[in-house]
Amino acid sequence: MAYNTFGGGAGGWFRSIPPVTRNLIIINLLIWLIEYVSGSFGYRLVDLLGLHYFWSFSESDFNPAQLVTYMFLHDRNSIMHVLFNMFTLYMFGRIIEQTWGSRRFLFYYFVCGIGAALFQEAVWALSWKHEFIDAITSRTGLASDTVRNYLATRPEQFAALMDNFRNALVTIGASGAVFGILLAFAFLFPDIPLYLFFIPVPIKAKYMVAGYAVVEFFLGVSGNGGTVAHFAHLGGMIFGLILLLIWRRRNGGRRNPFMNQF
Repeated sequence: MAYNTFGGGAGGWFRSIPPVTRNLIIINLLIWLIEYVSGSFGYRLVDLLGLHYFWSFSESDFNPAQLVTYMFLHDRNSIMHVLFNMFTLYMFGRIIEQTWGSRRFLFYYFVCGIGAALFQEAVWALSWKHEFIDAITSRTGLASDTVRNYLATRPEQFAALMDNFRNALVTIGASGAVFGILLAFAFLFPDIPLYLFFIPVPIKAKYMVAGYAVVEFFLGVSGNGGTVAHFAHLGGMIFGLILLLIWRRRNGGRRNPFMNQF
């Protein structure tokens, strides 16, 4: 017996999307719309709910809830940020949810998103001082060695500046969780051919996602990725891979054993 899941026009098509994927898309788009139309309140949402760096000697804007809430915020000045994430979530998330079921999919989504946040925090802990020195040298024209010497010999004069800099570090977006979804798709369906925009050559999912990971790593290391949190993307993939391997081990080593109840 066959059913036409796309009946009823656009409404029928949207209702055919599995519930968790559908509701995640709705929530993200609604929050972006609130950010966009609310003026200064949109920036205040980022201050409150965006992921801040946890360490500051003075009062920090970080709180643990941001490990979750940052995933639902996107750049209010560019609709492409949220549209790209939600399009990718629609394309791959609905397939993963239909394969695993809604509870397992939602659990995996949040593990990847929170894992991406923790990974970003670790990267900030290792790199904030280097970025701070770069910011000082670019604004003052001083040599980086000179700035490092000032930091080493007169740290108290830079304490407030360093605190402000650390507290200004913030990440938003669902990309970490979405990259985890991409990894799950390649893990479950490694040989399915995918196409990149404007490149009419099929690439197996496992190679495309591996290529994404390599690109994200080199963009993160090189610092040429602009304001994109490339290491958060990698963090989502790493935590997703760890969870997938744990699940596979529990299910006798099978790659796609996840139809069972969570």
